Amino acid sequence: QVQLVESGGGLVQPGGSLRLSCAASGTIFSINDMGWYRQPPGQQRELVAEITSDGRTNYADSVKGRFTISRDNAKNTTYLQMNSLKPEDTDVYYCNAALRMSMSRPTRIYRGRGTQVTVSS
Repeated sequence: QVQLVESGGGLVQPGGSLRLSCAASGTIFSINDMGWYRQPPGQQRELVAEITSDGRTNYADSVKGRFTISRDNAKNTTYLQMNSLKPEDTDVYYCNAALRMSMSRPTRIYRGRGTQVTVSS
């Protein structure tokens, strides 16, 4: 009943840019935090960036100054602008959203299936 769909991934050269989008659809009452995660090979899943419903943001140290997270609450969508991409940014990027389907339901975390980002020359 709730779906998160990421888009915008692809192949880009080092130093290039990509813009990821994540749209939440279905029965949605409210969305709190939205965020982007990745899981490098052999490592735990890590937070890339997150944004609260009122626009406060938080970034992993490795992407500060290069990535910018934003959201359009009217469209239930979050974006990740990625600039100055490096080969080590290569990964599958997953979108998360903490949302409620109705006023009477608790907040739950929903995850998308991910979009591949490859940085290579």
